[in-house]
Amino acid sequence: MEEQSEKDQVLEYGEAILSREGQKEICLLSVIGEIEGHENLGSSSKTTKYEHILPKLAKLEDSSRAGGLLLLINTQGGDVSCGLALAEMVASLSKPTVSLVIGDSHSIGVPLAVSADDSFIVPTATMLIHPVRMGGMTIGAPQTYHYFQKIQDRITGFIADHSRVPQDKIEELMMNTKDLTKDLGTLLVGEDAVRLGLIGNMGGISDAIRRLREMMES
Repeated sequence: MEEQSEKDQVLEYGEAILSREGQKEICLLSVIGEIEGHENLGSSSKTTKYEHILPKLAKLEDSSRAGGLLLLINTQGGDVSCGLALAEMVASLSKPTVSLVIGDSHSIGVPLAVSADDSFIVPTATMLIHPVRMGGMTIGAPQTYHYFQKIQDRITGFIADHSRVPQDKIEELMMNTKDLTKDLGTLLVGEDAVRLGLIGNMGGISDAIRRLREMMES
């Protein structure tokens, strides 16, 4: 029954428990597809529902069996406020955390990737930093601009606080006009993100797990 329950968790939520005899467990959570927030996306969209992840993070914090969190990321972004809420939740955990970007970490996925205590990225993965976008109707007024700016400042401030990249540099990357054909922003591939100081290390799953266990043991 326990084996079936674990299988269901992997299939439904992309969650697994990694355990070794005599050691604390590692909780593995994946952020895949689009981060779904206050509005439901279409049934054909692959999504990570933030209301599923928040309770799991709270349960991890309160668990005596869990020793750390491994966060796998392959997302195109999604709901800004919900993605930032997840990032803040990960950053506030008292237990060791490691993130691994295995495909893409675009848009609001960037704060998620840097929210962990340490971070890894595989050579072919990408990170996309671009200005805040809002769907639906917007009012062309100075107040609208200031509202967008405040949201953007929250994001750039969080990234700067949890990486080695200054806030003004992140804003510069956001407004870059030379990288994307029809948009503003900067696309970083693997080593570029590490060289810039956005991500801590190059590496894959074995490196991320090894680092997390080192942190748990210390």
